Amino acid sequence: MIEESYNVGKYRCRIIYNNVSGLPIVFLHGYSFTSDVWRDIGVLNRLEDEKIPFIAIDMPYGARSICSPHTRSVGENLFVLHEIYRGVFGSLKPLIVGASLGGYIGLRYALEKPVAGLFLIAPAHALEEELVRKYRSMSVPTIIIWGSRDRIVKREEMEKLSQLLEAELLIYDKAGHPAYLDYPDRFINDLLSFHKALKLE
Repeated sequence: MIEESYNVGKYRCRIIYNNVSGLPIVFLHGYSFTSDVWRDIGVLNRLEDEKIPFIAIDMPYGARSICSPHTRSVGENLFVLHEIYRGVFGSLKPLIVGASLGGYIGLRYALEKPVAGLFLIAPAHALEEELVRKYRSMSVPTIIIWGSRDRIVKREEMEKLSQLLEAELLIYDKAGHPAYLDYPDRFINDLLSFHKALKLE
């Protein structure tokens, strides 16, 4: 596992990655988090042990991310994501893991670039009219996770999104908005199972 700063355009962002062969997993943190959250819950170490390639990017949209300058511009964040991912993993299609705002950016990315799958934790703004219209043309294996104590994203929204994307909706009982924090072991196992299924396709 390597941690370093990566320069792309005017941005300098921290990345944590494991560049081995296989289907790469991209981790996009929520607005209030950094890539440290993925390391803290143990998922990066587990992936390293399993010899699975991954990259966790501190994104410009994050309030505390180790990336400068910061910006909420969707276009700029998509640019940073695409250029950093391509620089590390080339043209391989990724499995994108996105939490909240990271899930939103992951959805926007999947509408523009080829992806192997989406593993989304309560993605924010996912039912914007512009996106809903485009979902019809998107066919990507998707899992959505929602915590029953989420006070930011409603269950009805995630149920509607799962229908639009023909996705599997996993409810984490008594979990909050960042459901992976409440059930890290379940989250890791669900992700590994999904990754393995995608790899076999």
